[in-house]
Amino acid sequence: MENGRAQFPFPYQPYNIQEQFMQALYSALDQGKVGIFESPTGTGKSLSLICGALAWLTDYEEKRRLDAADLLREGEASISTAQSSTASSSAEPDWITDFVQKKAEHDLVSKLKEEEIKRKKREERLEMVRNNVQLKYAMKRKTYEDEEAFKLLQLSKEEQTETQGDQEDEELIIAEYESDDESKTRSRFYGAEDDSDDELVEEHVTKIYYCSRTHSQLAQFVHEVQKSPFGKDISLVTLGSRQNLCVNEEVLRLGSIQRINDRCMEMQKNKHEKPHHEEGVKRKRGPAKSVCPYNKASALQQMRDNILGTVHDIEQMLKLGKETHSCPYYATRLAVPPAQLVVLPYQMLLHEATRKAAGIQLKGQVVIIDEAHNLSDTLSCIHSAELNGAQLCRAHSQLTQYADRYKSRLKAKNLMYIKQILFVIEGLVRGLGGKVGQNPQSQSTQTGTEMLTINNFLFKAQIDNINLFKLQRYFEKSMVSRKLGGFVEKYEGSGVSVQTQSSSNKENRRTEGLNRYLQTLQSNQSTGPVSSADQQGSEAEKALSASPMMQVEGFFMALTNSNTDGRVVVYKQGTLSESSVKFLLLNPAVHFAQVLKQCRAVIIAGGTMQPVSDFKQELLFSAGVGEERITEFSCGHVIPPENILPLVLCSGPSGQELDFTFQNRDSPRMMDEMGRILSNICNIVPGGVVCFFPSYEYSKRIISHWEASGALTRLANKKKIFQEPKKASQVEQVLNEFSRCIQRCAVDAIGLTGALLFSVVGGKMSEGINFSDDLGRCVVMVGMPYPNIKSPELQEKMSYLDKHLPHGGGRSPGQALVENLCMKAVNQSIGRAIRHRGDYSSIVLCDRRYGRPATLSKLPDWIKVRTSTHTTFGPAFAALRKFFLEKKQKQV
Repeated sequence: MENGRAQFPFPYQPYNIQEQFMQALYSALDQGKVGIFESPTGTGKSLSLICGALAWLTDYEEKRRLDAADLLREGEASISTAQSSTASSSAEPDWITDFVQKKAEHDLVSKLKEEEIKRKKREERLEMVRNNVQLKYAMKRKTYEDEEAFKLLQLSKEEQTETQGDQEDEELIIAEYESDDESKTRSRFYGAEDDSDDELVEEHVTKIYYCSRTHSQLAQFVHEVQKSPFGKDISLVTLGSRQNLCVNEEVLRLGSIQRINDRCMEMQKNKHEKPHHEEGVKRKRGPAKSVCPYNKASALQQMRDNILGTVHDIEQMLKLGKETHSCPYYATRLAVPPAQLVVLPYQMLLHEATRKAAGIQLKGQVVIIDEAHNLSDTLSCIHSAELNGAQLCRAHSQLTQYADRYKSRLKAKNLMYIKQILFVIEGLVRGLGGKVGQNPQSQSTQTGTEMLTINNFLFKAQIDNINLFKLQRYFEKSMVSRKLGGFVEKYEGSGVSVQTQSSSNKENRRTEGLNRYLQTLQSNQSTGPVSSADQQGSEAEKALSASPMMQVEGFFMALTNSNTDGRVVVYKQGTLSESSVKFLLLNPAVHFAQVLKQCRAVIIAGGTMQPVSDFKQELLFSAGVGEERITEFSCGHVIPPENILPLVLCSGPSGQELDFTFQNRDSPRMMDEMGRILSNICNIVPGGVVCFFPSYEYSKRIISHWEASGALTRLANKKKIFQEPKKASQVEQVLNEFSRCIQRCAVDAIGLTGALLFSVVGGKMSEGINFSDDLGRCVVMVGMPYPNIKSPELQEKMSYLDKHLPHGGGRSPGQALVENLCMKAVNQSIGRAIRHRGDYSSIVLCDRRYGRPATLSKLPDWIKVRTSTHTTFGPAFAALRKFFLEKKQKQV
């Protein structure tokens, strides 16, 4: 296949930059490169990714099919010639070599034939699903009948009596753990994630994994695929968590993701268990032994084929799951091997354990990571872990009582590992300056923060003699966290309701300590107004009843990282319950390296990927990728240059220099000057103005100052004022009101010229939200949003980079990190305004430091080339007025 393609299927005539993007993408995939692709938002990046990548996949599959057919012909020809020549010279001395050669040729031919048959079967099945509506209807009716039969069966089972005694808790007991040798133990445990029926599993075809940050971004991408020329023929599957994909109302009602996972996996285990009861023998009932009615092989197979046959987003899959009475979570996992395009969130792909659980195989595949500007931070977050004193004490108490209750039924090996887990938890609590067995809220600790290497932390906590790798394996194989979760859920509060009073008392006596401990924690936590006490109580109860052992397991896993790749931060906050211990990953490249090594090609895409050099250094070179494997592509915007006006303001209307450094930004003169600048902007900018502050605290201080000085009232006379809400759930409501207000002002001359939105860099409004057209005619950036340089975590990261990365450009890698974090945040915020070709907007950067060449160079190219720096306010204001006057005249 040549490293290019003359034309790409596209739903309309693509822009030049889209054609260039697709050409570059095609070449990168064909040559197996690691590509860094920058395409500003509003330039049709998603469609370019879809059409470029799927055109390559189509060509690649066709080439493989033709190559296989050629090989098959050659193989069959060589076999027939070999057979005819053997007849004449059967007495040759090297007959063994001849035999081996013939066998290899036969095997190759058989394999190629087998692959061709499988491919044809797969295509036929998809064709049938896409076209045969009658078949779909018949299968739907059959599923409904099966469902009715299942319900009747469940009713008859529930009428049977339950058993008494300790056999009740069979599902809570950890299975026998005989050996540390994985090969021996593998078959002894229910494979928590190996739930699919063997006959449904297929081998993986060449595919593209597309991942993004949020489910809404993934849904948007799926809708773009549906609109593209590939929408009818591509096999696409969207992956998500059980919480996103479950259709079993009984399980969904449990609320928390951990409880949903536990109940679902319990149901899978029950499905695979062989019934041992005989007729007439009493059997138990209840949720512990229920089987999910949505998880049946035939229904899953039907849903898998439906998903592969037609492109579905998550909402459409949930609807399909309810209609066909099949589970979207397991059906999507079954659909991964034959799918050509798999759409999934970051975490599922970048976290190795989650990747394995979802059945994702990266070897020889293509990965596209979109919205990747924060990839380094995302990797660090996914692999970091934190535990507080309250969680540790609760986990210790629960596991102790679990071991006491079942010690006669647990094997020696299990008890040994449980003791080790308890010992490590005691060590962690000791490291926080407390003791287990006492209320963590009443234990006081010294305040302070300590940063330690992993080895020093293990030594200080006196747990350096424990093999954490063996403990991690034990957690995985025994599923102790899940068993403990089930135990706590079953016995917290009043215990289970059983037939005889004596056994009930016995059970409550056994878990009395656990109940008392949960209640003391609960009563201490639920402080607040009496009116909401009930609600708080139930929330606290929900949070406390879940076992924190999952978090403990995650922290143990984090401690198995290499000593140089991470640090442990110990935060002591006055009481043990508030104090916490956190694992901080300093080298995200160590986890990204696995993805880069296994994949055929990796494409890292984003609207703003600048500065690329530091990104390459930290994530690619550190992961062992050579310069020759990296390819870069960056394109301008589709808007005409005259549709954007970026200005750097070095001083305000009264001549006050704009210097929002930490030392100067609280001065009343600086705050007053910023108020005057905004007032002037609101006088001449139509529609919406979005003003970004560097932090929540500063936005609060400056708005309070303006309120007191009367500046806020002056602003409110021109534009209605909105503020970024504290809760994420209110963002949409505020945005809708902001949008409606601007639309009203455009129609009615009511004295207001639009609306002003106060937002925060890195907040809820600075990413993933579009201020297109009248919503964002001007974006104002107040100061530079540098991260808190005093943060111990940032300081440690800076010193790690200074030590491990090469210095260059007259600054240390640590300083470069701080500057990059600041400018990435700025680029994300100012990139919200221009969303399509006909859009226009102004960008006002209020701080003299933006005028420094090193800072300007970190702006996206399409903004940088149009940016003008103004030392005085007059010319800048004149340029802004002229910009909007020209736009108004064009519209008339």
